[in-house]
Amino acid sequence: MTVEQSSLEAPSDIAALPLRRAWLVLAVVFIADVMDVIDSTIANLAGPSIRADLGGSETTLQWVLTAYTAAFAIGLITSGRLGDLLGRRRLFLLGMAGFTLASLACGLAPGVGFLIGARLVQGLCGAVMIPQGFAMVKVVFPPQQLRKALIPFGPVMGLATVAGPILAGWLLHLDLFGSQWRAIFLINVPAGVFALALAWRFLPHRTGEDATARLDLVGVALLTLASALLIIPLVQGRELGWPLWTYLSMAGSLVALALFVVSERRSSHPVITPSLFGKRSFVAGLAIVGAFFAGLSGFQLAFNLLLQLGLHWTPLHTSLTLIPWALGSAVAVALAGAVLTQRLGRATLHLGLAVAVVGLLALWWTLAHSGGGLSSAALAPSLLLIGFGTGLVFVPIFDFILGAATAEEVGTGAGLLNAVQQFSGALGVAALGTVFFARVGTGTTAAFDHAGELVIGLAGLLFLIAFALVRLLPKHAQQPEG
Repeated sequence: MTVEQSSLEAPSDIAALPLRRAWLVLAVVFIADVMDVIDSTIANLAGPSIRADLGGSETTLQWVLTAYTAAFAIGLITSGRLGDLLGRRRLFLLGMAGFTLASLACGLAPGVGFLIGARLVQGLCGAVMIPQGFAMVKVVFPPQQLRKALIPFGPVMGLATVAGPILAGWLLHLDLFGSQWRAIFLINVPAGVFALALAWRFLPHRTGEDATARLDLVGVALLTLASALLIIPLVQGRELGWPLWTYLSMAGSLVALALFVVSERRSSHPVITPSLFGKRSFVAGLAIVGAFFAGLSGFQLAFNLLLQLGLHWTPLHTSLTLIPWALGSAVAVALAGAVLTQRLGRATLHLGLAVAVVGLLALWWTLAHSGGGLSSAALAPSLLLIGFGTGLVFVPIFDFILGAATAEEVGTGAGLLNAVQQFSGALGVAALGTVFFARVGTGTTAAFDHAGELVIGLAGLLFLIAFALVRLLPKHAQQPEG
């Protein structure tokens, strides 16, 4: 699930659009969001096929995923403010056009380096596009209709997260026009052109920009530097034998982050609203989101690699095996949105994380006792539990974290949470992917099983950390103040 950075309140002189036009604006934003969410996950399953075609080392698979999510996370923090400065309609159109062209470049990539560079551009363009769309949705709908309009986004984005790998397996199996893995990126091109045409026609020209907004370039530079200094050594370190520069780089990341905090306190236009860090639920929420999505993303990568590289399953076989996960998520999303959150409050999050950990334990037991004879049927019960547990977390988590935020804080807070979600996903792929490949060693089926068991255990540990921190959230989700 994604939650976008946007302004909560529109200026009083910006009138809402007629409902029919407002719903069309929402449809455009919806298409953009689904494209982004699927693109952040769809390459997960296609990684082995990409490497088999283009070559490259094991870290290639990590970079194809990490380049997109890290770029998206870094860009997302500042792009909402850029919309205030340069115009939200303009930036949405530029972001969608850039995303579509970058998808085409990914699909036509002649080599690994070109593909990773195109994924980086794709992530940055997605970060430019997404916050502008939600800021415009908040302007075009009358207040009494806005919550109704936004209700479907959480469930659908959560399901799109688990549907991405299934779609990838289907496209790889179809091998459209002999495109192999390239189809997973090329499919964005007609979708992007269609969305761009709708956006040009229906997005409003006046969207409540803030002429007084300023961008803290020093803060943005320090935050970008801190992120790069952490991600690069985590991905490359194992392959290079962990030379001294990798440790110095990770230490430098902490220094850059500390300088960012100092810069934020002195800035008259901080990147992140400082008052958010005075709210216990928000600070705890950052850690919960980080632990949950790092564990989830790292596990998804390792599980796909286990099935395809370790057991030599086809992408289609792998994607069909993930269907119980998607079904479990679909049921949980419906229950969390309609019943459980209102009745159980934050216990819904505890229940979801507990069920997900039980599912991971069941999967670990299945791998440990498989004797190399795994089947989709044997994996189905544990995947169903993992899907159900994570689905219970997808929908309500941000409502609990942002419940105490004021109207002035909630836009920046939502954007930061989404950025942390994306960045922690990139971090999980980098760190748990590195652990997985380090444990694989000889590349035998038994080695892949042992590597998978280790990553499952680490993902479960991260889920338990999130479980422990949930008690710091309010017992019931609140509406933001103001």
